[in-house]
Amino acid sequence: MPHFIFAYHGGKTPETPEETEVEIGRWQSWFDNIGDTIIDPGNPVGLSKTVSAAGVSDDGGPNPLSGYTIIQADSIDRAVELAKACPIIGDGSIEVAEIHEVTM
Repeated sequence: MPHFIFAYHGGKTPETPEETEVEIGRWQSWFDNIGDTIIDPGNPVGLSKTVSAAGVSDDGGPNPLSGYTIIQADSIDRAVELAKACPIIGDGSIEVAEIHEVTM
């Protein structure tokens, strides 16, 4: 079955322990809903650097990565349907892309 990456952009960082607990609960509920599709639940990521031929940018670009998850689904359309219920929607966005396995 194909694997897909959910690349999270944006979102809101909780400011209090109470907000953190609520946010963790929202994500846990979503993960429970899509549980059998999860290959790697992933993690949030820190500040990124963008490396290009023009040099290195410290700001992560106009829409920096904020985390990732890897799932399996029958199609990209199914993966997109699962992504639509993600708690980041509203404060952020998700790129959904199929992971192509390459043997080296």
